[in-house]
Amino acid sequence: MLKSGLFALLMLVFAHTASAALNIEIIGAGEHQIPIVLVPMGGDEKLGQAINEVVTSDLQRSGLFKLIDPAGKSPHQSAEVSYPDWQVRGADALAIGTVMPLANGRIEARFRLLDVVKHTELIGQAVSVADGQTRAIGHRIADLIYEKLTGDQGVFSTRIAYVNRQSKKFSLIVADSDGYNEQIVLAHNEPIMSPNWSPDGSHLAYVSFETGHAAVFVQSLYTNQRKLVADFPGSNSAPAWSADGRQLAVVLTRDGSSQIYLMRPDGSDIRRISFSGGIDTEPNFSPDGQSLLFTSDRGGSAQVYSMPIEGGAAQRLTFGGGTSYSPRYSPDGKSFVFTHLIGGRFSISMQDFQSGQVEALTEGGWEKKPSFAPNGKLILFASEARGRGILATVSSDGRVKQHMFTQSGDAREPVWGPRL
Repeated sequence: MLKSGLFALLMLVFAHTASAALNIEIIGAGEHQIPIVLVPMGGDEKLGQAINEVVTSDLQRSGLFKLIDPAGKSPHQSAEVSYPDWQVRGADALAIGTVMPLANGRIEARFRLLDVVKHTELIGQAVSVADGQTRAIGHRIADLIYEKLTGDQGVFSTRIAYVNRQSKKFSLIVADSDGYNEQIVLAHNEPIMSPNWSPDGSHLAYVSFETGHAAVFVQSLYTNQRKLVADFPGSNSAPAWSADGRQLAVVLTRDGSSQIYLMRPDGSDIRRISFSGGIDTEPNFSPDGQSLLFTSDRGGSAQVYSMPIEGGAAQRLTFGGGTSYSPRYSPDGKSFVFTHLIGGRFSISMQDFQSGQVEALTEGGWEKKPSFAPNGKLILFASEARGRGILATVSSDGRVKQHMFTQSGDAREPVWGPRL
């Protein structure tokens, strides 16, 4: 039975653009690809084609699906499907549906995912959005397909944030995970760094040099209002939200060297929690909110440490050659990613907490600032290619990579937003 439902989208107040800010190149594929047929939706032909393009692009970017050409066949209802016809083409799954504009100005898509092998329906759902949000339907359908066929949450409906630099101009940008619907949150002639999403996706904390030195701001993505929350003498940097959104970790030099402090998101109730003789920076909260990862040179070189948020003894986590920094917890809290510098090359690595085993996910070059997708299956990071800064992703098993090129300028400081 078809499930009826409303897919509510949280909209930003900024004007949307139809074009993609990022051009994406896919490198590699998953070890086992799922063969699937995406039949363009019936009903409104223009809307159906637009949705099909989004779903196709999303599934291809994951590297986990083998898309089979429908070859002119276009069933739109379950009763129109001849399963043997799709079995002989090697398909395991079949996506069909219809889309129509409604009288109230909204758009409704009715979507079904069918198991070709078992001759059964896996999903039946109605997705409704405001006019002009056709891409959102495509991302939602791609998420549903991904979740049902892989068992993991989809992240196609999520957003990313990054900084783009063109000459002396810096722009803090929020975009869909595929680079579309780019919005400029802040543009300035002074550097912008370290954007970090609130857990509900409503705010960004970031560092701006507009006051003459590094200061931390928190900005609403719905009202565009911003608040200066850390502007102490010296440097104010590296903001990180707690999982419940009630605290910010920041790095301040107000008492000497860079140390980690906790505060409320409005800048109140500030307290210091690290007390090393070195530099402690780049904090990141654990998913349960009980501990922090951070970078410190207290042992003589930059390495990754952890400590309770209430303060206390820190535990060193990375060893071996080179230096390690920019740690980020996986969403399940079982591992963390970090930047590893060895032999003059920066690469992205992942370390398991229980075993301590380290796995290099990238070949190395100029690869920094890793950030997990909400499902833990992809890592976003900054890289370089063709002589400029780009964004890149790598799957958690290192098999699938993407290069994401901005239309112009250098992309830096990427961070993946939460799943709303």
